[in-house]
Amino acid sequence: MENKRYKNIIPITARILITLLVSILLVILAGGNPAKAVSSFVFGIFGTLNGFAEIFVRATPLILLGLAVALSFKTGFFNLGAEGQFYMGAIAATITVLYTPGLPGLARILLAFLTSFAAGGLWAFVPAWMKNSLGISETVSTIMFNYIAIMFVGIFIRGFLQDPGTTEAMSAQIPQEARLVQLLYPTRLHLGIIVAVLTALIIQFVLYRTTAGLNMQLIGMSKRAAYCNGLSVKRWMAITALVSGGLSGLAGMVEILGLQYRLLEGVSAGNGYTAILIALLASNSPIGIIGVAIGYAMLMVGTTTMQRHLGIPSSMVSIIIGFIVMMVLFKDLIRFLKERVQLKSVR
Repeated sequence: MENKRYKNIIPITARILITLLVSILLVILAGGNPAKAVSSFVFGIFGTLNGFAEIFVRATPLILLGLAVALSFKTGFFNLGAEGQFYMGAIAATITVLYTPGLPGLARILLAFLTSFAAGGLWAFVPAWMKNSLGISETVSTIMFNYIAIMFVGIFIRGFLQDPGTTEAMSAQIPQEARLVQLLYPTRLHLGIIVAVLTALIIQFVLYRTTAGLNMQLIGMSKRAAYCNGLSVKRWMAITALVSGGLSGLAGMVEILGLQYRLLEGVSAGNGYTAILIALLASNSPIGIIGVAIGYAMLMVGTTTMQRHLGIPSSMVSIIIGFIVMMVLFKDLIRFLKERVQLKSVR
């Protein structure tokens, strides 16, 4: 057991060191001083209360969206539509809060939770139905649904949701009483981070401690084996799509009620696509997603400070993340080649 643990630590340490070396090389190529870059990076994360809180602000939607993607991948439903489901949840939350002025603030928030989850879930359920009934690939349909949802946002904030006090394309502001609680004033940290972490713990429990979760994983491993064991593959895939889309919709609601306070174009900032990387790097583990999302947010906050202080482009984080993904895929490739060699030797 000890030897196995050390065998796992060595490659992880090696990947961390390689990533650090590549990062230093990129800083040098960008014309920066590596020592100053590291100092600026650390200061951006830990130097101020705002910087530290911003890590969790940025991690919040990534955790919820990463959970949505991981859950669908676990069941073999390749949901690439988290971005569109996020926007549908954001639309539903905005409409719910703005069109229920007679309700107390807490009731409006709870209702927004339900409507955003339902909107995101239904937006994912349609591609699942198309796959089950018509044989249409969900990887194609979910991506197409992203663009439709984004167009809906543009139409609505220039139509019935547009703030009457401005000509800008944006919704009216969310009332103070219908916003999520701010946790660490005067930072932007809000109650959404607690919602995201609790959701991850619930998904972890469901996947590994309940019959429903085991059924989902069995379908993801082998649909044929699941069918032979009496499971309705189509029904479970539809249920997974609903829950996965619902989690993405919940991320949209949290972003609107906790941070932006109004519906805008580009409010997701591409987090729905980033979530695919988060789920991949976390190996679809709900607990792992929390750590990976926070780590990614730390990279974003740190490199933003580097850019501001030293003029180093913040796009460097995208290169680093791409490099990390390549190393993960390379590890899987090596394992695949070893299995092929072992299989040939048996034959």
